[in-house]
Amino acid sequence: MSNLMQSIDDRTKLAGTNRLEVLLFSLGIDALTGRNELFGINVFKVREVMHVPEITRAPDMPNGVEGMVSLRGVMVPVINLPKFCGLQTEDDTGILMITEYNKHVQGFLVNTVDTIKRLDWDDVKAPPPMIANRMGGLVTAVSEMEDGQLVMIMDVEKVLAETVSFYDDEEIFDGIEENIFDGNITVLFADDSKIARDQVTSTLDHLGIRHTGANNGALAWEKLKEIAEQAETLGKPVSDLVQAVLTDVEMPEMDGYVLTRRIKEDPRFSGIPVIMHSSLSSEANMALGEGVGADAYVPKFQPVELAATLRKVIEQSGA
Repeated sequence: MSNLMQSIDDRTKLAGTNRLEVLLFSLGIDALTGRNELFGINVFKVREVMHVPEITRAPDMPNGVEGMVSLRGVMVPVINLPKFCGLQTEDDTGILMITEYNKHVQGFLVNTVDTIKRLDWDDVKAPPPMIANRMGGLVTAVSEMEDGQLVMIMDVEKVLAETVSFYDDEEIFDGIEENIFDGNITVLFADDSKIARDQVTSTLDHLGIRHTGANNGALAWEKLKEIAEQAETLGKPVSDLVQAVLTDVEMPEMDGYVLTRRIKEDPRFSGIPVIMHSSLSSEANMALGEGVGADAYVPKFQPVELAATLRKVIEQSGA
């Protein structure tokens, strides 16, 4: 299995090409539907894949959390994905994927791990309602393989918010200075995760920033073009109508790297800072953000840090 997670040098070159690589996995055959669904997770978020070691179990664990494993002396929570998703399957969850989201490490129990597949974000679409509503709205995007099989991208941030509970505690907003912008600043933000959008909205509301949101980079780009047309009609610079852009990295149709590059290459948006906001929080990913022109890179689900960065970047831009 270690061969699956080799050097990522080539993968870093995907930044700005609107492509990504995903590790394909399954949760087993659903006893109700008889289907063995295929899921995908960004390779950048997978630290290693292993057979399941001994799990230390404890009472009163959240739904889907099996317990903890010791990984080189570090205790890592283990989430049983089939159980969390409500799948009735008798297949063995014999594989443990160790993942890192926003510097938090956790393990996901799955049935099998297949291979690494390179996808174009152009071909990764928001799911139709019938799929989006399955498994409690956990499917955030879908892509069709060459053989016609669908790969579903799971909203892992939603899984983590409902299990390890470090995303949705109101105390995480403590320390944000309230209403410092008094509604005089507008930020456009893009993210395909509802959990992330809700937290961004709360952060901006705490700061007193007006905002408009988009579910992916393509929709954000369309909104920006509409704002540019409106500014031209009014005879104003675009920066009078929107003062900053906040974007996720992984999004269907157009990722944050491409969105950032387009903004920075278009003279209409000159002077408008772009902040990348991602659970891909390694130094390498931050460097990739800088490479496409991002003015700042903030880890997801750190609203105090996001608020401080927004304040600094907006004030530096002169808005």
